[in-house]
Amino acid sequence: MKVTIWGSRGSLATAGPETVRYGGNTSCVEVSASDGTTLVLDAGTGVRSLGQRLAEGRGVIHVLLSHLHMDHIQGLGFFKPFFQGGREIHVWGPPSTTLDLRSRLTRYLSPPLFPVRIGDIESDLVLHDISPGSWHAGEFEIRAESVIHPGPTVGYRITDGSACVAYLPDHEPALGGTSWTPAWTSGHALAADADLLIHDSQYTPGEYAERIGWGHSSVDDAVAFAEAARVRRVVLFHHDPDHDDTAVDRMLQAARRASRSVEVVSASEGSTFELG
Repeated sequence: MKVTIWGSRGSLATAGPETVRYGGNTSCVEVSASDGTTLVLDAGTGVRSLGQRLAEGRGVIHVLLSHLHMDHIQGLGFFKPFFQGGREIHVWGPPSTTLDLRSRLTRYLSPPLFPVRIGDIESDLVLHDISPGSWHAGEFEIRAESVIHPGPTVGYRITDGSACVAYLPDHEPALGGTSWTPAWTSGHALAADADLLIHDSQYTPGEYAERIGWGHSSVDDAVAFAEAARVRRVVLFHHDPDHDDTAVDRMLQAARRASRSVEVVSASEGSTFELG
C-alpha cells in the first residue's frame, strides 16, 4: 500500500509565498494498491494535480469523501478523469437524513457555482451514500464511521491484509473529554493499531482553547489520540491556512516532544508512505 499526500491544508493557504514545503492545496490523499486499485481520500484542490496523472490510465477510481465542506470537494469539478468517457468512478460520501449524496453534490456541480452539471459528467459515475459496515474495492477493505465534526462527517479505515491506514482529516475527539477511553472516544475504532494515522492537527493548544467545538484538533490532542489508539505513526494534517512553514515546524517539534510512543511527521505535498 502506498499513500501519497496531494493536499494537506484546511483551506487555501494565506500565510504568504514562503509557504512552500507544506504547500497550499486543500485536503487530498491518494492510496494505491499493488493490484492497481486507486483510492482518492477527499477532493480538495490537491485533486486537480492527482487527476492529471490518473487521467493517463483507465482503471477504476474510488473517491472517498469525509464530508462535504467546500475545502474537501472544491477540486471535484477539475478532476480530469471525471471527463473521460467510459471511465468508471465511484464517489462515496457520508449519509444525510435529508438529501442523498447526488442531491448534495449537485448544489456545487451546477450553475452558478460550476458551469458543468453533475449529470453531464462524461465518466461512468456512481455515487454511494455510505451504509454501516465495510466494503471492498480491489485489495482494500474500507470501513467508515461517523466522527465529531460539524455536519455529517466520517473517518475511514483502509486495510489490504498487510497494513492499515486511518484517515480522520477533520476531527475533534477531545470534545468528548480527554480520558481517551476507547468506547467513548470518537474515531478510536477506526484508528486502533493503525500503521499510519492521518489526523487533523490544525491548532496549537492555545488556539484550540479559543475554538472548542469548531470540529478540529490541537497537535497535542492529535498525539494523545494517536497514542491512545496505539498507532505506529501519525501524520499531522489539515494545517491552518494562516500557519506558514515555520509555524508548522514549531508545531511538529512540539508534537514530537509530547509523544511517548508514536512517530510523528507533518503532511507535506508530495510526501509518500510505503506500508506493508
